[in-house]
Amino acid sequence: MTNEQIRPATAADVPVVRAVTDAAYHPYIERIGVVPQPMEADHAADVAAGRVFVTGEPVTGLVVVEARADHLFLDSIAVHPDAHGQGVGRRLLRFVDAHARALALPEVRLYTNAMMWENQEIYPKYGYEVVERRVDGPYDRIHYRKRLR
Repeated sequence: MTNEQIRPATAADVPVVRAVTDAAYHPYIERIGVVPQPMEADHAADVAAGRVFVTGEPVTGLVVVEARADHLFLDSIAVHPDAHGQGVGRRLLRFVDAHARALALPEVRLYTNAMMWENQEIYPKYGYEVVERRVDGPYDRIHYRKRLR
């Protein structure tokens, strides 16, 4: 596995950002009974706002982040199924930590659908702790945080 760079997405990346997001989240539609929120995001607006970072050539993974007053919110992480098991997600999560530190933010927060049980195994391995479980409309979400040292 090459140590591919993670870079800000550009307008030219919007179609592949949509494609990778859709490929990553599509398997969950049937399980959770609704379209996962990242699939319905305004990818062009997120890219234009500087919230999307991509890796791979062609792009195999991405994160969507938003700096908030007291934390970095990890809105979405997506790895194309063809790239699973290659360390893409791990590198993206490390990038998110580094990005939060560069912004002098003390923690990263995220949530995942309770039916995406794979994520509930992954996030604690990277230092995330469960904060709460809350239903937001059609989404049953588990909220996580990771305090950065």
